[in-house]
Amino acid sequence: MVIYLPGERQPESSPAPSFDELTPREIVVELDKYIVGQMAAKRAVAIALRNRVRRQKLTPEMAEDVLPKNILMIGPTGVGKTEIARRLARLAGCPFVKVEASKYTEVGYVGRDVESMIRDLVETSIDMVREEKLDEVAERAEQAAEERLLDLLLPPSPQPVEIPGSGPQNSENLRRETERTRDKLRTQLREGKLDQRMVEVEVRERAMPAFEIVSNQGIEEMDINVKDMLSGFFGQQKKKRKMTVAEALDYLIQEEENKLIDMDHVTRIATERAEQMGIIFVDEIDKIAGRESGHGPDVSREGVQRDILPIIEGTTVNTRYGMVRTDHILFIAAGAFHISKPSDLIPELQGRLPLRVELNALTEEDFVRILTEPKNALIKQYIALLETEGVKLAFTDDAIASLAHFAVMVNEQTENIGARRLHTILERVLDEISFEAPELKKKNVKVDGAYVIKQLAEIAKNQDLNRYIL
Repeated sequence: MVIYLPGERQPESSPAPSFDELTPREIVVELDKYIVGQMAAKRAVAIALRNRVRRQKLTPEMAEDVLPKNILMIGPTGVGKTEIARRLARLAGCPFVKVEASKYTEVGYVGRDVESMIRDLVETSIDMVREEKLDEVAERAEQAAEERLLDLLLPPSPQPVEIPGSGPQNSENLRRETERTRDKLRTQLREGKLDQRMVEVEVRERAMPAFEIVSNQGIEEMDINVKDMLSGFFGQQKKKRKMTVAEALDYLIQEEENKLIDMDHVTRIATERAEQMGIIFVDEIDKIAGRESGHGPDVSREGVQRDILPIIEGTTVNTRYGMVRTDHILFIAAGAFHISKPSDLIPELQGRLPLRVELNALTEEDFVRILTEPKNALIKQYIALLETEGVKLAFTDDAIASLAHFAVMVNEQTENIGARRLHTILERVLDEISFEAPELKKKNVKVDGAYVIKQLAEIAKNQDLNRYIL
């Protein structure tokens, strides 16, 4: 079988069901479109996500006591732990933040401000809600901006001086003429005929420099409060700036959108969404496992676990948008646990990660599927990229099998980094084709097993595969 990227556009898919209607089985099917294998992990996150929908249908008293079942993913790097969590959050439309647990053990940092993960989650939630509100007011904002721009292109004419005996007819004719001219300008504006005309727009600028105050509670709170206070005290200066009609329209649309959006309302919705639907993915949690060694840069590993513990257990974090509870935020922790093991985590933290799922190392068959099956499969990406140059690229079955075999071989001989190895291998194999693509316009290029083996032989000449491949 040869894989071709169809020239014609694919028929539009039917609209996806809403998140509330997705069953755990359907959630797994959606994840299967992007992640190969790892069924146990997919089932665990699907059930955790579905339980959130079930919880929303409970009485408030019961819902308050139903806490999320946090998950600990155990498996080597590059097998899909982060991708499962990221796709899950995107599928559900939930605020999602990924943090590295190891950053809290850095020298000089020592677990300071672990609560920043909650602040980041709230910021992400506010961005999501604001984008939703922007979609709602986009049409009204565009209409208002268009009217303001027409006022700049055709300033309102002064009231005519009535001549004795002429009557109101003269004023009415002038008004109609102005409306006809405005309608013509409106048509030309929508057709893009006025895009390069210059206009003078009044823009706002901040008269004060941005600065931050560092306190024990972090940078965020005092930073924004002082700025808002000074902004309200001194006001915002305005100045006129010349720009093209196209640039002016974009600027005015943004101004009108900001006027139409109630940020207080956005903040309330976003904060509640972060509390009830937020997902935080804590990666490299195995790097903070183990007891304190008493020396070296990682003496604070157990201390970092104790700093993270109250966040996962449920506490209240102070953010610039108010207090945020973490009781119902879903935490998904992940780690390879090559050196340490999950039991090396402090007992309290283990208890707050009750669901453990193991992800399997990738086999040669998995690599073949990763190259071809997912919606964003690497081979599909390269075919699409080269098609922009007019090159029709196709891979034979034996070519794909050779790529997968070499990936497994390199992983066995060097540090295992999972599917990430395929990026480097494919880039090397297609190096010559990608370089010459502009000169190969309207040509069909078939990549077979012999070509792949030839290119891989060049890579294998260097015995230090780990240094060379990475």
